[in-house]
Amino acid sequence: MGLNIVFLGPPGVGKGTQARLLAKRLGIPHLATGDLFREEIKNGSELGRKAKEYLDQGRLVPDEVTVAMVREKLQGAEYGEGVILDGFPRNLEQAAALDGILAERGGALRTVILVNASPQVVVQRLSGRRVCRAAGHNYHLQNNPPRAEGRCDIDGSELYQRDDDRPEVIQQRIQVYTETTSPLVEYYRRRGILIEIDGERPIPEIQERILEALAVAVNDYPKIQI
Repeated sequence: MGLNIVFLGPPGVGKGTQARLLAKRLGIPHLATGDLFREEIKNGSELGRKAKEYLDQGRLVPDEVTVAMVREKLQGAEYGEGVILDGFPRNLEQAAALDGILAERGGALRTVILVNASPQVVVQRLSGRRVCRAAGHNYHLQNNPPRAEGRCDIDGSELYQRDDDRPEVIQQRIQVYTETTSPLVEYYRRRGILIEIDGERPIPEIQERILEALAVAVNDYPKIQI
């Protein structure tokens, strides 16, 4: 596989937005485990029902389920040039599994981008988020409100608050991140592949800082241009 990148950071920090922007810029597919789970939930599959029980409580879906899904997805030909992962790995066990999955295809993880923000900013961002039912377009009541209250600008569908964006669940999600995901930061720092980015800055500025850091860290990849 080609250029493999992982995005880390607390929930609501904007790593998904940055991962999608980077994927478009580099022409590498973006794989978000959260989106995969929500797709299964929408389809009413057994996996979706199991995942929903955990996600609604702000808890992690069991490793074996998540790892199996990621391994299956990465077998697709569209991931031959690499992948930008968002939401995986979330603990040290998943990190080891990812190394194995990439090695199976002759690849390795090149860099990890940590997008960080304070817990106060995380709660403010997530509690104000609204999502359209038809296609999952995201809005924010303060930062990016829809033109018509409660309706998506793009398809007119109803906007709703995800169960895991309720304040009490957000606090649980932050606690889970601190306990299980934050140890990955030190793990990847020791490996010398961690890039740290201030996630409280404006979205375009964050993206430019990511590109600048990547140009240094992955200077042999021709598609990275400032």
